[in-house]
Amino acid sequence: MFGSLLLVHGLARSQVGVDATGAHQGTRAHDEVPAAITDGGPVVDARGETPVSARMPARTISLTFDDGPDPTWTPQVLEVLRRHQVPATFFVVGSMAAQHPDLLRDIRAAGSEVGVHTFTHPDLSAASDLRIDRELSETQLVLAGALGESSYLLRPPYSSTADAVDNDALRSYRAAGADGYVTVLSDVDSRDWERPGVDAIVRNSTPAHGAGGIVLLHDAGGDRSQTVAALDRLIPELKAQGYRFATPEAAVGLPLDNQPVSTVDHLLGSVLIGLVAIAGVVVDALTWLLVVVGVLVVARLVLMLVVAVRHHRRRHRPGFSWGPPVTAPVSVIVPAYNEKENIAATVRSLVASTHRVEVIVVDDGSTDGTAEIVEGLRLPAVRVIRQVNGGKPAALNTGIAHARHELIVMIDGDTVFAPETVGRLVQPFADPAVGAVAGNAKVANRGGLLARWQHIEYVMGFNVDRRVYDVLRCMPTVPGAIGAFRRRVLLEVGGVSDDTLAEDTDLTMAICRGGWRVVYEETAKAWTEAPATLGQLWRQRYRWSYGTMQSMWKHRRAVLESGASGRFGRAGLGHLAVFQVLLPLLAPLVDIFLVYGLLFLDPVTTLVAWSAVLGVQLAAAVIAFRLEREPLGVLWLLPLQQIVYRQLMYAVVIRSVVTAAGGIRLGWQKLRRVGGLEVHLASPPPERPPQQLVVLRRG
Repeated sequence: MFGSLLLVHGLARSQVGVDATGAHQGTRAHDEVPAAITDGGPVVDARGETPVSARMPARTISLTFDDGPDPTWTPQVLEVLRRHQVPATFFVVGSMAAQHPDLLRDIRAAGSEVGVHTFTHPDLSAASDLRIDRELSETQLVLAGALGESSYLLRPPYSSTADAVDNDALRSYRAAGADGYVTVLSDVDSRDWERPGVDAIVRNSTPAHGAGGIVLLHDAGGDRSQTVAALDRLIPELKAQGYRFATPEAAVGLPLDNQPVSTVDHLLGSVLIGLVAIAGVVVDALTWLLVVVGVLVVARLVLMLVVAVRHHRRRHRPGFSWGPPVTAPVSVIVPAYNEKENIAATVRSLVASTHRVEVIVVDDGSTDGTAEIVEGLRLPAVRVIRQVNGGKPAALNTGIAHARHELIVMIDGDTVFAPETVGRLVQPFADPAVGAVAGNAKVANRGGLLARWQHIEYVMGFNVDRRVYDVLRCMPTVPGAIGAFRRRVLLEVGGVSDDTLAEDTDLTMAICRGGWRVVYEETAKAWTEAPATLGQLWRQRYRWSYGTMQSMWKHRRAVLESGASGRFGRAGLGHLAVFQVLLPLLAPLVDIFLVYGLLFLDPVTTLVAWSAVLGVQLAAAVIAFRLEREPLGVLWLLPLQQIVYRQLMYAVVIRSVVTAAGGIRLGWQKLRRVGGLEVHLASPPPERPPQQLVVLRRG
C-alpha cells in the first residue's frame, strides 16, 4: 500500500522543468512537415488526415500560461486578469493540478479556461504513442474531477513556434490529434522564464506591427513576480494599441473549450484527486517517521559502538580479573538430533579442551547414526545418552540431570570450540554474582556469499549487542552455540523450558529476572555452521525471531517489576521491542524512499544521502571487526548486504509478527548440515580404549 501511495505521490509531485529548457532536439529533420504547418500559425489541428494550422487575427492576443497551477503565482495572475477583465488560457500540468484542484476552479471562475500540458511534463516528441495517451488521459481525469469538464486544447511541453516543428514533434501532434486534441503553440515568447525584467517581458510580449499572436507566459516553475508585474502593464498597453483579448480557439473559430464530462468521468477524476491528497498526507507522515527512524538507527549505532569499545577496554585493561582462576571441572552438554555431518568435529574439539571437562552427548532420537559416530570415536570422558525424540529443551534437561559438575556448558552439535574456549568461558564464574556467560559465536563456513553476510552480521550485530547488554546488565540471549551456566541457577529457573522456540533466549531472560548477572566473554570463541542457502537461513531466522517474540511476551511482566528483573525488563525488553521488532518493521521505508528519491527527486542528492548512511555503517563495521580482530577484507560486501540480505531479515521479522498476531504456533525447523568444521580443530586428541566410554540409554 505504501508503495502505491508513494507512486501516486511521486507522479503528482515529480519535479517539473521549465518549457524553455531541456527540449528534445529530435532528428531536426523537417521533410515530413508540410509547409502548411511550418509556414502557418500557432494553432495546429492534426485530427484529420492532413494537418492544418491557423493564425491569430490582426490585433488579437491570446494570453497563455504554462506549468501551473502554482499556489503562489496563479492567484496573483488571476487577480491581474480579473482587474483588467481579460480571459487567458492556463495550460496546466496534471500532477500540479491534482495537488491544487481548487486553483482550477478559481481559473474557471475568473472567466479563463484550462488546457492540457501533460501530467508529468515530458517531451512528447520523444515519447511513445502509449506514453502520450497516458499523459493526456491522466490530466483529463484531473480536470474532470476538479471541474467536471474536459479540454481538447494541448500545449506540448518544450514546444516552440510553428516554424520549428520537426518530424518528431509532428508525430506527437498526430498521436494527440488521434485522441481529439488540437495543439496550441505560441508565436510570441515573453521569455519570462529568464526573468529579464518587467520592461523586457512587456517588450517581448508585444507583437510587431499590430499582428495578432499567442503569448507564452508562465505562472509556475520559479519566481514569477516579474511576470505578474509585467502583465499588469502589458494588458493596458495592448488595449491602448487597439488589441482585443480572446482565447485561442475562439480567435480562430474553433468550438469552445472546457465542456462538461459524464458523471462517471467526474467520479473517477475525484477519486484520483482524493488519492493524491491522501498520498500527500501519508507520505508527509512517513517522511517524518523516516527521519525519526534514521536518527534512532544512527544514534543507536553510535551509542552501541561507544559502549562496545568501553566494554572492550574495560576487559583488556591491565590487571582486570574476574577473581581467582576458575579450575573446577565442567560438564559440557551437546544436544544432538541428526548431526552426523559435524558431531565428530564437535566432540573432538571438546575433548581437546585445556580445561577439565566431561562431555555429555544427548542423542535426541537421531535417525542418521549420530550416536554411533560418537561411540565410534572412543574418546575419553565422553558419555552418550540416547532418548526418544523430545526436542532440544528436553535433550538439554536430560544432560543437566546427568551432569556431574556445578559448571555447565551448552553447545550445539554443529559447533566446535578452540582448546582454550571452555577455560575462558567459565572464568567469569569467579564473580559469585554471575549466573551465566555468553561466548563469542563465529561463523565457521565463510566460503559463500550468504555465509559471509552472516559473518558480517555476527561480528557487527550479535557480538556488539552482547557487549552492550553486558555493560547495561540486560543480556537477553546466551547463544545456544556457546553458553555457560551454574547448575543451581538452571535448577532455580526450572531448567530449559519448551514454552518457546528460542529456548536459549527464554532461559537467559529467566536467569536475568532471577537477579543473576549474565556477561559476555569475548575471548571464549566457538565456530558454528551457518545456513548455506536462503531457504535454510529463512527457516532459522524465522524460528529465532518468532521465538524471541514468544520469550518477550512470556517475560513481559518484567517491565513492571522492581530490582534486577525490572532493569532487565525496561532496558532489555525495551531495546528488543524497539530495535528488533518495531524498527525492522519500519526499516523497509528507507529502501522504498531510496527508490522514490531516485525516480522522483534529485537522484544525485538521494545517492549522496544513502552513501553517507552507508559510510557510517562501514565505519561502524570497521570498529566492530577491529574489536573482534577479524580481517576487514570481507567488508567490501557490506553495501550489497544492505541491499539484499537486510531485506530478508526485515521480511523475517514482518512474517514473525504476522504469525504471532495470528496466534499460529510455529514448529521447530531442523537445518540440513553440510559439515566441514574439522578445519577449525587443533590436533585431534589421542584415542582411548573403548572401556572408558560410558553409554547410557534412556527412554
